[in-house]
Amino acid sequence: MPSSFIQTLKSLILDRVHTLFDLKLEDVAVEIPPRPNFGDLAFPVGFELAKRLRESTGQKQNPRALAEQLRTVLGHPPGISKVEVAGPGYLNFFLDRADFLLTPLPLATPSATDEKAIVEHTSINPNKAAHLGHLRNAVLGDTLVRLLRASGARVEVHNYIDNTGVQVADVVFGFYWLEKKSKTEVQNLPGRFDYYCWDLYTRVGDYFRQNPEERLRRSVSVLREIEERYRPSVTGLVNPLDNEITGIAEVVVNRIIDCHLKTMARLGIRYDLLPRESEILSGRFWERAKELLQEKHGLVVRETEGRNQGCLVMRAESEPRDAPAKADKTSDSDEEYDQDKILERSDGTVTYTGKDIAYHLWKLGKLGKDFCYAQLTKDPDGQQTWITSSIQPPPGSPSPPSFGGGAYYLSVIGSEQSYLQKFVKQALVELTHDPSDARIAHIAYEKVALTPAAIAELGIELSEEEAGRQRIGMSGRRGLGIKADDLIDRLEACAFEEVATRHPELDDARQRLIAHQIGVAALRYFLLKFSRTTVIVFDFKEALSFDGETGPYLQYSVVRANSVLEKLAASGLEQLELASLPSEQIASLLTGDDGDELWGLIYLGARLDLAIEEASANLEPAILAKFTYQLAQRFNLFYHHYRILSEPDIARRTLLIGILKTAGNGLARALEIMGIEVPECM
Repeated sequence: MPSSFIQTLKSLILDRVHTLFDLKLEDVAVEIPPRPNFGDLAFPVGFELAKRLRESTGQKQNPRALAEQLRTVLGHPPGISKVEVAGPGYLNFFLDRADFLLTPLPLATPSATDEKAIVEHTSINPNKAAHLGHLRNAVLGDTLVRLLRASGARVEVHNYIDNTGVQVADVVFGFYWLEKKSKTEVQNLPGRFDYYCWDLYTRVGDYFRQNPEERLRRSVSVLREIEERYRPSVTGLVNPLDNEITGIAEVVVNRIIDCHLKTMARLGIRYDLLPRESEILSGRFWERAKELLQEKHGLVVRETEGRNQGCLVMRAESEPRDAPAKADKTSDSDEEYDQDKILERSDGTVTYTGKDIAYHLWKLGKLGKDFCYAQLTKDPDGQQTWITSSIQPPPGSPSPPSFGGGAYYLSVIGSEQSYLQKFVKQALVELTHDPSDARIAHIAYEKVALTPAAIAELGIELSEEEAGRQRIGMSGRRGLGIKADDLIDRLEACAFEEVATRHPELDDARQRLIAHQIGVAALRYFLLKFSRTTVIVFDFKEALSFDGETGPYLQYSVVRANSVLEKLAASGLEQLELASLPSEQIASLLTGDDGDELWGLIYLGARLDLAIEEASANLEPAILAKFTYQLAQRFNLFYHHYRILSEPDIARRTLLIGILKTAGNGLARALEIMGIEVPECM
């Protein structure tokens, strides 16, 4: 049921209110009654009328009496069987059940638009293997992309690569100074390179904790060399600094990017463009953004005294009371949380916030600059992934699409970055004054923590104090976390055991495909069912369960529907169509307690479009996830209560088949938007 149908009823009510009471209401609320015998849509218009009329006349009004007056002038709206007054002032609308099934309301048609939305997500530091926390970002972002596309939006997907940050520098330090490896040796390291870097990054963290002076002396110098490799010289060309350190950095980043893309592809997650921070530097994006900022009087200033002397800072509107003590992005120091936001340090290096402002201006087509591009991958289905480059492609290279220039953008970034993102948006609003500014959004989400039991399963020792906590945050520097591929492997292995037991007749390849689909469903739904503002506490037992509110439970519901349809087809009964039944007969079948139960599933399934619209409008995939679980529960009750194949009454069987198809198709559609495939069997 599309929102346009509800809007039609709202418009009718508002028109009659204006005619009857000479009162213009802007909107009227709508609710879903708790039981089918109360109606299908409830409008508490009597209360709003009583309030507004009392304000204008000074006389107390009876909400129920006002609702009754309004009911008498509503007539017979299309698709509505009756309108009743309920409670102290509700107008309850009852859908014509037979008419609804025979001439169903059209699906919500996506409103195609030429506007481009840019969604940035994943954006993992290219220094080690992806972990569970990164997967929450990627799955949230990918599902938002799917929701927006289902709503008709044209979406460009970015995965930002911070290839000049301190995390990369730390791994390079580990290779060059601790392991004494050359660029060639790093390039030729066998096995899982991202896992090797995971362990190396942990070792570097331990080394710096024991030798804090080395971070300033060695790691910072590595970071400077990496940045200088891409910083434009006075001639406008990239500095020709290409030594063993910068060479190792390039190898690390390229190999890790390849690992990350393969990990995310296992979950069906792909990208259109990988913008690299190095090209923000080499393309002089910040220099242009700085010019624009300085043209706005009073927005930024070069400090001449105090702790920020020589720094370019942006004046904060106000300092949030909940500003964190320090940035989680270790590429910026504690000074990042001064009330005056530092964009460029006194030595000329640019902070995370400064580079982000430049990047987002480019996203909106407001920078007057562009990247060079190189084709990175091309999937068998023809989808291409591009990466930014600091050099023009050679003649005859594939032409890239037109990247950037979005009408608005969404950035999926952890909630710990909310303070930084506030400054980024403040700068963009000041610089663009574009109506689309309201749609620029930081899609914040909370972290994924681990239970002590989960950490024990990883073989990581905890202190006595840590072991007593309910949850423990992941830490890349400590190696404290669940690698994404390890988790996916474990989920697939668990699913494979079950599939092999239930379906020994299938060959190994089909069993493994089904196990993969089940494992991905378990993981994606686990990460989507919690609202973005909820901290997820991960536990293996809960995540690996295939019962209850899980992705496999949703898959199993659709598999059940498909199984019944296959049996109907084998019996020649799938041809029974609702259109063959008289409307009076359908109406009769949908009356009484049994009819209300059947109608409850029909009507719930019809509200899938509303759930999609709500999830998209609120940028909250959990809304769709929860709705889909509710629909699956209702469908499984239907599956257990009604025996379609053995139903002797042809008319009733025809109705049940129609309900089965509608519910099954709705569940499959919802799963597709959540990136969950339906296996052939389970």
